[in-house]
Amino acid sequence: MRNYCQASSTSPTSLNSPTSPTILKIIYCLFRCLLGLVFVFSGFVKAIDPLGTTYKIQDYHEVMHLSWFSELALVASFALITAEFLAGILLITNVNFKLGLWLSTLLMLAMTPLTLWIALENPVTDCGCFGDAIILSNWATFWKNIVLDVLIIALWVLQKHVYRTWLTPFPSWTLTITFSLITIGVGIHSLNNLPFIDFRPYKIGNNILEGMELPEGAVRDQYRTTFIYSRDGVEQEFELQDAPYNDTTWTFVEQRTELIAKGEEPPIHDFSIVTPEGDDLTYDILYREGKTYLVVMYDLHKTKTKYLDNVQQVYEKAQAEGAEFLVLTASSDMIDEFKQQHNLPYQFALTDPIQLKTMVRSNPGVVVLNGATVINKFNPNWKYCKK
Repeated sequence: MRNYCQASSTSPTSLNSPTSPTILKIIYCLFRCLLGLVFVFSGFVKAIDPLGTTYKIQDYHEVMHLSWFSELALVASFALITAEFLAGILLITNVNFKLGLWLSTLLMLAMTPLTLWIALENPVTDCGCFGDAIILSNWATFWKNIVLDVLIIALWVLQKHVYRTWLTPFPSWTLTITFSLITIGVGIHSLNNLPFIDFRPYKIGNNILEGMELPEGAVRDQYRTTFIYSRDGVEQEFELQDAPYNDTTWTFVEQRTELIAKGEEPPIHDFSIVTPEGDDLTYDILYREGKTYLVVMYDLHKTKTKYLDNVQQVYEKAQAEGAEFLVLTASSDMIDEFKQQHNLPYQFALTDPIQLKTMVRSNPGVVVLNGATVINKFNPNWKYCKK
């Protein structure tokens, strides 16, 4: 192994030489670890939820009119996850500093202009840079990236004064490959067994009804209401407190309400369960006593039909328990065809596709409720229903 504290023979002045100020050493280590931690965290929260990252990449492809590339979204998701986590861990450990710095630089060269465009145009409401763990506004994301850019530039300047790694090439690249394989392995495990850390509002233990409410003290939408009255053929606009309600010389024309300031949204919004005929079942389900098995097939065109035998096992389990059983989908145009094709006796209902993707990262997947509280979730492995 190389001596990390040894001065670089190619640098006239090293951070570790007697003539180098100690403050530069501290800045170098601080910037390296801070940048690395951001990338490790970003890569980790994506690795435990690779489908969530895939959905976000597909959203980007849609707004950029690159839907033809969506089939590769899962591959792109794993590439992004691996690059971010690897960049971070290499910077923190200093195992392969040069590669870590190059990876972080290339990532930010792509992400900085992208997030500037997102901040200016607002095509998506959440960049997804930290998965569902931390939700940043689009402008906050852009300025966060500017700070990371500054750290990267500083490291490019400071790294010239120290060795980039404290290991010889063979163990350095062995560890680099090992870190990459571990990251991919975590992603594959989460893909096959659901995220082992759930940051979403439908995680086990959460109550959906409570999630649909704004907490006390939350900032609410602000509206401006004006009234239009006319007199002698001339219309005039009045504020609520100034409207001539009792003045018979004025004739009421119309009331206008406009949103002037967007408030906070509850963790769960746009959640509803509606039959194909239009009957709203949302509160019938959420206020129901006892268990409800909700089988999520957000897109029937993409549902893994090889797991329909497992759906039948869940259905039989629900019947034996006297529980409610309902299949939720967003594919309103394919319900009848899908049921006939696979000879399914289940009741189907419609739900917003984003909510379905958020509920469980699987197609099909199952969310088990007790009343409105999520008590279990599982995917096509479905070890739960075999207990």
